Amino acid sequence: MEGERKKDGKLTRRRFFALVGKSAATFTLGSALFVSENSSSAQKVSPNDRIGVGFIGVGGMGRGHLGWFLGQPDCDVVALCDVDERMLAEAKRMCGNRPVEVYKDYRKLLERKDVDVVVIATPDHWHAIIAIHAAQAGKDIYCEKPMTHTIEEGRQLVNAVRRYGRVFQLGTQQRAADHFRRAVELVRSGKLGKVKLCRCWIGFNPHSGYVPEQQPPKELDWDMWLGPASWRPYRPCYHPFNWRWFWDFGGGLMTDWGVHLIDIILWGMGDELPVTIEAKGRYYADSFYDVPQWMEVVYEFPSYTLIWHQPPPNPLPLGRPGHGMYFEGDRGRLFVDRGGIVTDPPDLIHETLGPNDFHLPRVPSHQREFLECVKTRQQPTCDVEVGHRSTYVSILGNIAFRLGRKLRWDAQKEQFVGDEEANRWLTKPYRKPWTI
Repeated sequence: MEGERKKDGKLTRRRFFALVGKSAATFTLGSALFVSENSSSAQKVSPNDRIGVGFIGVGGMGRGHLGWFLGQPDCDVVALCDVDERMLAEAKRMCGNRPVEVYKDYRKLLERKDVDVVVIATPDHWHAIIAIHAAQAGKDIYCEKPMTHTIEEGRQLVNAVRRYGRVFQLGTQQRAADHFRRAVELVRSGKLGKVKLCRCWIGFNPHSGYVPEQQPPKELDWDMWLGPASWRPYRPCYHPFNWRWFWDFGGGLMTDWGVHLIDIILWGMGDELPVTIEAKGRYYADSFYDVPQWMEVVYEFPSYTLIWHQPPPNPLPLGRPGHGMYFEGDRGRLFVDRGGIVTDPPDLIHETLGPNDFHLPRVPSHQREFLECVKTRQQPTCDVEVGHRSTYVSILGNIAFRLGRKLRWDAQKEQFVGDEEANRWLTKPYRKPWTI
């Protein structure tokens, strides 16, 4: 009955309704059998209740989130999971004397009845499988971007979150910042006039010399780290950070940062989706990493064009190098990054929004918004469907580059038009026994 009773021995309101509403639904996760509480109302957390949090992946971003959740007065961090015992030990130290259990297999963590939400911060190739299993296990989900590694995974995850009535927030933290919300309000309220061109940019992908294979560290379960990815020998360039420069595990800066940048463009432009994608670029001549040195992608949307620049355009149309998002209208231009907003003309930033303009509520933080939605069962700003679109537009850019031709996209069917080869890139094979 772990986590079901308060210290005074009384059954909590959350667990009472969960036990009353428990269904007999069962499902299989790999080789483990679970029982699901298949009612979203049964999992509703009272505003006065504490939220049990489990972490799956406690490397850099995972420990960053862990530090934040440890400081929340309505949260109990109860479980940590990682395939690397060194990461687990560091995360456990952060928890001090709290009674936190550690696991190397996320399926064991999902069995716990005192885990209400999971925070997923693994390499990208694991996101979909873990998040789908978490939804099936009745957990609400905060998942780092990109949401998934393929477009088909994204649709499967959307379906799972909806089927099991879960709250899902993708870790596009920019959506919580006041100045990003202000930028979106200005664009969607027509303060720039008609916007026909958008741009976003970031620097080159990195380069690496040859890295020889080695025996994995004794603290690392290399087979579990690979999971659904094709087997390959361990090399220190894969773990813990540089996996994102290999196609089997990540997608380069296009998905690592592109989800952040493209997400704001999609939000500002009213969530249109592209109809064609065309990319060009160049690989390094001698890099051990898979990803290209530079890449430019042109997306044609029904009412505007978006250009992804990697590296930034020279000269910049407005704003700063490094990274940024840019909107160009017939009455003005706007640049936004994590440092703030730049507009042309300069006084455009001070435009007053009227009652009929587009308004966004302010939130204290992206994670805090998620926790409040866990309590109210409302959808957060970057719900699973929103996260799917922002992720897959980034993935489309990589597919267009790797195929080397212009692609037409049917957003309703989530398929390429008249291109059987391109449609095979919507999914990927999984190493047994992993499936979605």
